[in-house]
Amino acid sequence: MDRTTEKLARYVTALRYEDLTPSAVHMTKKLLIDAIACALGGYHSEPSAIARRLAAETSSTRPARIIGSAARTSMEAATFANSVALRYLDFNDTYTSIGEGHPSDAIPAVLAVADAYRLDGKKTLLAMAAAYEVYNALCDATSLRDKGWDHGYFVVFAAAVGAGKLLGLDLERMGNAISLASAPNVPTRQTRSGELSMWKGCACAASARAGVFAALLAKEGMSAPTEAFEGRHGVFDQVTRPFELPPLGGNGRGFGVERTGIKFFPTEYHSQIPLGLILGLREKVPPGNVERVHVETYNLAYSEIGSEPQKWDPKTRETADHSLPYMLAAALADGSISVATFDEARIRDPALRPLMNRITVSENAQFTQAFPRAMMNRIEIVAKNGERHVAEGRYPKGHLENPMTNAEVESKYRALCRGLLPETRIEALLEALWDLERQPELGTVLELALIEGAAP
Repeated sequence: MDRTTEKLARYVTALRYEDLTPSAVHMTKKLLIDAIACALGGYHSEPSAIARRLAAETSSTRPARIIGSAARTSMEAATFANSVALRYLDFNDTYTSIGEGHPSDAIPAVLAVADAYRLDGKKTLLAMAAAYEVYNALCDATSLRDKGWDHGYFVVFAAAVGAGKLLGLDLERMGNAISLASAPNVPTRQTRSGELSMWKGCACAASARAGVFAALLAKEGMSAPTEAFEGRHGVFDQVTRPFELPPLGGNGRGFGVERTGIKFFPTEYHSQIPLGLILGLREKVPPGNVERVHVETYNLAYSEIGSEPQKWDPKTRETADHSLPYMLAAALADGSISVATFDEARIRDPALRPLMNRITVSENAQFTQAFPRAMMNRIEIVAKNGERHVAEGRYPKGHLENPMTNAEVESKYRALCRGLLPETRIEALLEALWDLERQPELGTVLELALIEGAAP
């Protein structure tokens, strides 16, 4: 295998639970609680129902659960269905560096393999930490977006190593899993351009599914291209450019799980600061008195959620939660941002359009230069009487520099689970997840997530 593949494979195969710091273990559990809540919150969505219907057509001699359901299916189908549900609300965690994305998209790969092989909570946490370490290291090393590729390419590697760790792959087979994840699975970023479709929340689920398949192939002895990254027509040639991986495994800056942000609002990550700012400014300028709003932000936020014409007239949920004008207008009008903000009737509400049309967004070159060290935003509201009010922010709630407390994550978890699970099981599941390293089998924990009245 080439040097980059070997570095990843050698790190993952050597990683032991004892190598994780107490804070890394704690944060891994915190991220898992957040991810399970997001998956339950997205369970009844249309994309999730589609994924479950397809999963129901697949059986396996080594099945895995669909979270929220009593149904079991193959590891790959469970990974896809669970990742679709987890991603639907756009409420799951985010890592932002040179590259970016949602490392929790790979969690369902870890859960499916751990469930199918009846593994314990400690092994599950270790595999999840390994997946995050690889995902975040790749984000630290290179950008996919600049070349038009999707961050699902980070997910496929994370899923492959997380699954491979649980399968007990040795160095050679882990290298094969990484290469088998790489060569067939390069996704384009067209998924996230213009008017967004259901696939926006499913693309990384497809990558997670492919990562599990790669690990299973490697376990059975499938050989892979030997120079996945550095060889002719490999990742460096075709997808990124040559890069050096950062040191893996903490090294004074914390493990990957410890550097990952948790979302406070159910929206695209780069909207988190503007939404917090606008809700504060709303106390000074009621929505009926707003003459205009101007947002200054960094290039990534501007190009992702504040530049395309479709963002001023979103027609799908997927576009709305990536539309800064829509989200700001809804926050001004409603005084809050919640899952209900993205109901179809609210998205299409014509009363919001005049307010959206008073919102402008521009890139601030200084803010772009400061990113990703800081996520600087400035919002100015001009009232109809000419008064001006300005607010600035650097780190969203849930960021490494502005973390959500355990209590805040638990509050988010309960809010997403309420109405789906009985209160006693909401608390029992939460307790089991906080105590996961002492759980003898992951499957018994997932059984607590069965939604009331959910069909098999």
